[in-house]
Amino acid sequence: MASQKQRDLLLSGKKPWNTWRHAHPDVQAVEPDLHIADFHEMDLRSFDLHEADLTEANLQGTDLRGADLRGADLRGANLSGANMSGVNLSGAHLRWADLRNARLCYADLTRADLSHADLRGAFLEGMHLLNGHFDGANFSGADLSNVDLSKTNLHTAKLAGAIFGTEHLPDEPRPPAKERKSERDATLVYPAA
Repeated sequence: MASQKQRDLLLSGKKPWNTWRHAHPDVQAVEPDLHIADFHEMDLRSFDLHEADLTEANLQGTDLRGADLRGADLRGANLSGANMSGVNLSGAHLRWADLRNARLCYADLTRADLSHADLRGAFLEGMHLLNGHFDGANFSGADLSNVDLSKTNLHTAKLAGAIFGTEHLPDEPRPPAKERKSERDATLVYPAA
């Protein structure tokens, strides 16, 4: 269960929370302890949540734009419909996380673990995926336009109906795709299996 003291501090607002985080840089990855906490539909823009334990937390519909989630533990968290554009998630643990219909535009997921994460219908334009782990991740219907996939291993990821921009496709073979024109650029749409 989440630490009530830390949960209350987070709920008191961005300034007190971020001040506390900067005053206590020695807090380990198991703290702040916010696992199983309910923060759905909250405004957590620009909060410092690096290395926070948010396992199984409810962050559905939460606004996390610009938040620092480096190394955060979000295993099994509900992030469906969350706005995570520009979020730093480098080294974050998102194994089995629910990211359906989430917005992760230009988010940094370098070295992040998204194994078995559900990203169906997510908007991922411009996201950084270098050296991430995507074993069994479900990208069905996700928009991966302008994402550099050249050094990303998606061999075991589910990609049915995913949309890829043509500029940064990986060098690995893919199933035949139908090309369509969009307002942004030519887009490849992989048919559903």
